[in-house]
Formats: sequence, C-alpha cells, structure tokens
Amino acid sequence: VELVESGGGKVQAGGSLRLSCRASGSIVSINAMGWYRQAPGKQRELVAASTSGSSTNYADSVKGRFSISRDNTKNTVYLQMNSLKPEDTAVYYCNADILRGPPTFRNIEVWGQGTLVTVSS
Repeated sequence: VELVESGGGKVQAGGSLRLSCRASGSIVSINAMGWYRQAPGKQRELVAASTSGSSTNYADSVKGRFSISRDNTKNTVYLQMNSLKPEDTAVYYCNADILRGPPTFRNIEVWGQGTLVTVSS
C-alpha cells in the first residue's frame, strides 16, 4: 500500500493550490485520511483530516482557507488551499489509516513522500 501525492509548487501570497493524494495497493477500506505539513526547523503538524464518516477537522491556522475532500471511489484525498500565506510554506504529507489485505488483514498507517509548497510574499 502506498500514497502518492501531487500538486505542490510555488505560488505567490494570496494564491491557491490543490494537493491530491491517491492510495493504491491491497486496500480493503480507508478510515481517516489527512494532510500534515512540516516547515523548516519545525515539527510536523496536522493541517486537515477527514474520517470515513465524512467529518473533518482543521488546524486553526488554516480554517476558512483550506478545504479537505475525498473521492472514495478513487481512494483519493484532496486539499484545496486558498489565500495562501508565506507561513504556509512547508512540505505537505498525506497520511491514511488503511485496512489492508488479503491475505492478511490489518490496520496500517501510511505516509506519502511529501510535496513541497512554497508561498512567496
């Protein structure tokens, strides 16, 4: 099972980007999917998450600007980022809690490779 991210890049402050993350492999079901970010010299932090029940939660710093959504038919999660600020500059990582199998069935946590978002002032 792996997560592949896309959509990062460079944008000016006030601009928008949309990140995508697709899960592939022996997947039975996907529970939560979310996005984390890590800026230089800082710890990785939760940006937004979506549970299998479609509830969402956001970091206070991105509420009203970012929106997470899922396409369960494609095992894909998106992060729409609007009104970007220089402080949003970071490597963004996709994360998922997945029930994998067969032949063995178990819950695993998977991380993507990360995609860089750079916001210039």
